[in-house]
Amino acid sequence: MPLMDHLRELRGRLTKALIGLALGAVVGYVFYQQVWDFLTAPYCSLPESSAFDSEGCSLIVTGPFDAFFVAMKVWIFVGALVSAPVWLYQLWAFVAPALHSREKKYVYIFVPLAAVLFVGGAALAYRITSLALTVLFGFLPEDADPMLTVDQYLDYMIIMMVMFGLGFVMPLLVALLNLAGILPHAALAKWRRAIIFGSFAVSAVITPAEPISMIALAVPLVILFEAAELFAFLNDRRKRRDDPFAALGDDEISELDDAPSDLDDPDVEEKSSKRR
Repeated sequence: MPLMDHLRELRGRLTKALIGLALGAVVGYVFYQQVWDFLTAPYCSLPESSAFDSEGCSLIVTGPFDAFFVAMKVWIFVGALVSAPVWLYQLWAFVAPALHSREKKYVYIFVPLAAVLFVGGAALAYRITSLALTVLFGFLPEDADPMLTVDQYLDYMIIMMVMFGLGFVMPLLVALLNLAGILPHAALAKWRRAIIFGSFAVSAVITPAEPISMIALAVPLVILFEAAELFAFLNDRRKRRDDPFAALGDDEISELDDAPSDLDDPDVEEKSSKRR
């Protein structure tokens, strides 16, 4: 297919995906209050949330446009979730013609599993929010009260849920790279300690400066990476069983067959000398 045709198809796919996102944002607009109540429930369960309002939560705004931008973020966030089948299908329809039948089979398995892992990571981030905020508020002096803005809290929730979700999907990508023959188990075993250390380091960077969120993200990441390594080990062993030379690199030479050649047969040498 010519380049211009690819660009036209890409433009069409992006247009359909954006239309789906816009329609999903309408759903976010309709159910905005319910979504906002769901997102703020972890904070509202804390006693610090009622420091300025004994009957409700105390989230403030500091600018005239804060309320609108917060609402727009919620609409887009809900729209991305609701329209996920639409833009995922558009992505699949654009990439699928370049995939082989075996690669398509892997995609049919891994895409639903990736969705489950992402939702699991986002749910974990939501569940530990109140505990993480309790730890953070514990550093406040006795005469200080927390005053969170709606924008700060929403950014915190969205970042945490997205980062936890993506973190849970990363080990699945490792297994997919192993299936594709790009990342063998030997490389994973060699870098196991670095991967474990990196899981804790990345968790410390993308989570707030408190141990609860870091441990809540790092420990499942290590467990999932170990599961991915076990999968890579079993997959590579299966490949070696089916093909003894599967583990050899492109620049390695396989061992020659030890079977004797005809030149070593004495009868062949005797017949050859008689002909001469």
